[in-house]
Amino acid sequence: MSHRDVKEATERLLQELEKAIVGKRDVLELIVTAMLADGHILLEDVPGVAKTAIARALAEAAGLRFSRVQFTPDLIPADITGATVLTGPNAESEFRAGPVFANLVLGDEINRAPPKTQSALLEAMEERQVTTDATTRKLPVPFIVIGTQNPIEQEGTYPLPEAQLDRFLIRTGVGYPGPEYEMELILRRASRDGDRVVLSPVMSRVDVVALQRRVEDVHISRPVAKYVVDLVEATRNSPRTEAGASPRGSLALLKAGRARAAMAGRSFVVPDDVKAVAVPCLGHRLLLQPDQWVRGVRTEQVIQEILNQVPAPAATDPGDEVARQAQRQPQSQPQPQPQQDNGWTPTQPAAPSPGVAQRSVAPPPGSPGQPG
Repeated sequence: MSHRDVKEATERLLQELEKAIVGKRDVLELIVTAMLADGHILLEDVPGVAKTAIARALAEAAGLRFSRVQFTPDLIPADITGATVLTGPNAESEFRAGPVFANLVLGDEINRAPPKTQSALLEAMEERQVTTDATTRKLPVPFIVIGTQNPIEQEGTYPLPEAQLDRFLIRTGVGYPGPEYEMELILRRASRDGDRVVLSPVMSRVDVVALQRRVEDVHISRPVAKYVVDLVEATRNSPRTEAGASPRGSLALLKAGRARAAMAGRSFVVPDDVKAVAVPCLGHRLLLQPDQWVRGVRTEQVIQEILNQVPAPAATDPGDEVARQAQRQPQSQPQPQPQQDNGWTPTQPAAPSPGVAQRSVAPPPGSPGQPG
């Protein structure tokens, strides 16, 4: 599978998702990016903007086993992970798996359960396993958690602690659709017999795992990696923050940047990939100074300011530096000229790597070749 295959597969997935989710291409692209990066997603927005519908549609279109957990104040950890029960005439113990044993788990209104229940997801989200009764059980592959929460009704809720927020690769909202998209939404509903939109799977669980493995092959050059570190370091040194992003935030930028590059059909990460995922990857990992919080400053604003301040490296293929060094080498021998009488044909220069501009002068013989 090539990176162009990744681009084509994700485009088919996005087109299928848009049959159910209208006018939210940017949000869908971000969620698919997180899925390819094997990361978890936190959707934070007002009721009725299709947070649950997005999770269900993704599971259907990607061919993933789906489960939904409605978080309530009386929910206990065993309701999520499962429990050992006694069954049969001999009262034999049997483990009954909870809803966490699925490929895509929707934690609906995750902040309405107490911290003890919220923490039941910590091991599952980070280590992809569940331990009950001193027995550890692996979770299915892939395993993705999509959590939702409502930011406007906070009475009787339990805000997610920073340790659990850090487990989510991205946090994003959905937002209201534009008037033209809302009109299309109404017309689509009027032409159906019910509310539910049934999607056809355009890939399988095995395909999702193959795409995730292909993302791991995407190259990140040293200048782009340093750009990631500079951005995260700036969140720690900002006068607006009490605590910046952890090294897990740096890894989140790496994973999401790789996935976005693969979705574009590229085999390498460019700075624009990092910029595109910086706010959703880092916004929920910062703690603001108390005075900033009182003034209504949001972490997304701080990340955007940092993006404007930290200089980005040139958006070039990592192989450009090798080619540039080859161009600077002195030519010890003149280039041979074509001879018509002996049938000699000049050698054609190698095709440039993706993202490398075509140069008019080929490297001299013996110089390093262009990377693939």
